[in-house]
Amino acid sequence: MRPTRRCLGVFAGGLLFAASPTLFGAADLWWAWLAAIVVFMIVLAVELALLPTPGQVQLSVQAPLVLHFGDAAALVVAAASARVIDAEVHVEIEGACEPLPPALLQVRGGEPARAELPLRPSRRGPLRLVACHARWVGPLGLLWCEVQQPLTERIRVVTNVRAVRQRAARMVENREFSTGLKVERFLGEGSDFDSLREFVMGMDRRAIDWKATARHREVLCRDFRAERDHAVMLCVDAGRLMGEPLAGMPRLDHAILAALQLAFVCLRTGDRVGLYSFADQPQKALVPQAGVHALAAIQERLAGLEYSDAETNFTLAMTDLLQRLRRRTLVVLFTDFVDSVTAELMLRNVGWLARRHLLLFVAMRDPLLATLAAHEPATIEDVHRAVVAEEIHRERLLVLERIRAAGAQVLDTEVGSLDAGLIQRYLQMKRRELL
Repeated sequence: MRPTRRCLGVFAGGLLFAASPTLFGAADLWWAWLAAIVVFMIVLAVELALLPTPGQVQLSVQAPLVLHFGDAAALVVAAASARVIDAEVHVEIEGACEPLPPALLQVRGGEPARAELPLRPSRRGPLRLVACHARWVGPLGLLWCEVQQPLTERIRVVTNVRAVRQRAARMVENREFSTGLKVERFLGEGSDFDSLREFVMGMDRRAIDWKATARHREVLCRDFRAERDHAVMLCVDAGRLMGEPLAGMPRLDHAILAALQLAFVCLRTGDRVGLYSFADQPQKALVPQAGVHALAAIQERLAGLEYSDAETNFTLAMTDLLQRLRRRTLVVLFTDFVDSVTAELMLRNVGWLARRHLLLFVAMRDPLLATLAAHEPATIEDVHRAVVAEEIHRERLLVLERIRAAGAQVLDTEVGSLDAGLIQRYLQMKRRELL
């Protein structure tokens, strides 16, 4: 309990009133001092009588146990008191999360007041609620009280798997999703023989089976389907650069969501999917497998992938990966780079990998570079930003072109269309039998 500015102003005014007789030469009016002190004490007594004590105010905080990263969530703060108060409530939180805004609660006679505080985590990981602070002022505005309630709640911020499942459910209805899964889709493409059918005008004459035509005495052609049971290895870089935010979320989390989405599609089309993550050291890998259990294992491993502050060791990671892959595999590499100088070591190792396997290099484009480069400069600082952004963009395109020249496929897109572009590129590669 502490005095407010109004209380200090009233006390200063009372002292000035009590000192005025002495200042003007009326020394016999000594009782003015006593009157000022008595009035001030009476006002404080009234304030104390109307002001609820900290023990009469109950605070409670309801927090979700698990929060899916990217979903909207909130803390529910409630306050109850036997008297009317206007409380300002602050919740102290530790972890990678934006500070919670204060909540203004108007408690009216025993009815609890509630408010929702938005939770905006910036990374996956644990959040800990430390304490809840409430502050209110008396009806006369002379005193204010503050109560602190310790909290022990913890919140786990995990990968938003529900969003992946929702997008996957919508994707099942897409026609292109059936490539290699249903026989009647994309007939005439692929390398696996499926059936014979009667030739009609418009069909590829190279598909005519002349032996079957002579045997059945009608022109027949072969139908093919896309080959299944390919090996797909999802490689996720968890180094320092992948922890940088992009569109409100670290690049690593964008890669995790896209990898989960691709794993679901690959398993549904009959391919086998594995996982390989690395930073400064290679991490434990999952060999390509098929079936529902493979998706569950990949989901668990990706959800537990930690951020790293170390630089990525591409030489060690790619060498270890080449030793693990025994047959030709589609390698989907999620990584990032800054400029052509720092990307030299990455380019050398990516080239080695592209010689033996089919490599799909996934790069997440930052729209800020294009915005700064296209912004009309108003000051010399704007000119400097535009020149640097254009230089970084040009070096980025140069690195991607060198990756293509090494024999790898490149997907350079913004994070908003990353999952759709990645799956579309995978389906195109599958239909063209590049693996």
